[in-house]
Amino acid sequence: MRSGRRARPSLLGLQAFEATARLGGVSRAAAELNLTQSAVSRQVLAVEERLGVQLFRRVKKRLVLSEAGAAYLHDVRDGLSTLSHATDALLATQGRGGTLKIATLPTFGAKWLVPRLGQFLESSPHITIDLITRLAPFDFAIEQLDGAIHFGGPDWPGTTARLLQQEHMTAVATPRLAANCRTAADVLNVPLLQITSRAFSWREWLDANGLAGAAYSPSLQVETFAMGIEAVLAGLCVGIVPTLFIESELAAGTLVSIGPPVQSRSAYYFVYPQHKEEYYPLRKFADWLALQVLM
Repeated sequence: MRSGRRARPSLLGLQAFEATARLGGVSRAAAELNLTQSAVSRQVLAVEERLGVQLFRRVKKRLVLSEAGAAYLHDVRDGLSTLSHATDALLATQGRGGTLKIATLPTFGAKWLVPRLGQFLESSPHITIDLITRLAPFDFAIEQLDGAIHFGGPDWPGTTARLLQQEHMTAVATPRLAANCRTAADVLNVPLLQITSRAFSWREWLDANGLAGAAYSPSLQVETFAMGIEAVLAGLCVGIVPTLFIESELAAGTLVSIGPPVQSRSAYYFVYPQHKEEYYPLRKFADWLALQVLM
């Protein structure tokens, strides 16, 4: 049996196979495809020969789908339908539409990206955003993603990285709990929050505030900043979080900073595979993000 690229049937062959199976015979398929019956028969036979699998059984001059043919028909039908929808979308949008699959860190997506996204969707009505959240690392070579908002550095092989935001971390608490923290050292005597995805944040903050090597023991650990911010707002502990996630809370006075913010060693980047740079929805989205950074 052939394998790899050589085993892939032609598009016309797949159309002939699908039409023959759906319409129950070669003559009806030929009429729909505007081909002769012999041409349809040759196309179906070519598909079978290329795959090395019998798709039809010949029963008293009738074609009946084999078990393998019935299973293959399901996937072929889906594939042809996808091609049809893609063609319709291309004609309707002249190549300026499509679906964009973007991965984002959960809290960055909720606090920074989503509140701004309405403007992009309004200006690009033919582009659909499929937004997924990720904490764990991923691989563009394996996952079907068009781009991702990444916290780290710009050195990601095979990608283009655009800086979105530097990050400044600040220790915060409710006014009541912050009243017990007049100096940076006072945070060591109150309940502390640890974001498990940023295990180094307290150490960096303590080092920057002249407390290098100081021992600390968190009272509460959570996985995301969104959950951590809620814990801090509930007065459970002092947390260290990015200032861009709590701008409204700081402005309203529901949270109070303890000591000056500390710039993180890493930053937020929008990264995407270099081989996708010409995909119009991706280019449009990347340019729009660049404008948001300047605002």
